[in-house]
Amino acid sequence: MQITDILAQMGGLQSIAKELGVSETQATSAAEALAPAILGGFKKQAQSQPGGLEGLGGLLGQLGGGGLLEQVLGPQPTDLSRGNDVLGQIFGSKDVSRAVAQNAASQSGLDPSLLKKMLPMLAMLVTGYMAKQAGGGAASAQQDPSAGGLGGLGGGLGGLLGGLLGGGGGGAGQGAPASGGLASMLDLNGDGNPLDDIMGMIGKVTR
Repeated sequence: MQITDILAQMGGLQSIAKELGVSETQATSAAEALAPAILGGFKKQAQSQPGGLEGLGGLLGQLGGGGLLEQVLGPQPTDLSRGNDVLGQIFGSKDVSRAVAQNAASQSGLDPSLLKKMLPMLAMLVTGYMAKQAGGGAASAQQDPSAGGLGGLGGGLGGLLGGLLGGGGGGAGQGAPASGGLASMLDLNGDGNPLDDIMGMIGKVTR
């Protein structure tokens, strides 16, 4: 199951659409274009964190944990500074965030300004969801009972994020249900990491 499907089931994309005054179809299209780069950013974090996946689990908590998900889903306006903190951590600079939005605009045909507004909100949803899954899934199911089937994976971050690291992590990825969970969510359908290409483009521009 794709991350956009999971977030839609939890009401995340509907919340974003309502807050930004766009249709759910537009929000879904934007999420499908933006999510691979966000997941790619977390893949880089998992590979660079001391302690690997355990380090990533700690980082998710430092960024706000499951509270980020609840903030977007809640009735109050989303505090975008929290999302920008996430983007700063996984992308490293605003230049990368802008490039991600531009790349998503070319893919989806949506206005880059809309994608720039949505990017920190989507980053909060993804971070919050991953944090809840890393915590064992019970919190996710409590937040939204309909997500219970997605949350009951167990095995900690090693099993949940097996698909994130690829290669030698295949065994962990195989241990997770094929129909959902972070292992399949972060596999990006084997398409590779678009963030690498985006980073490469930025590197050429800034040299």
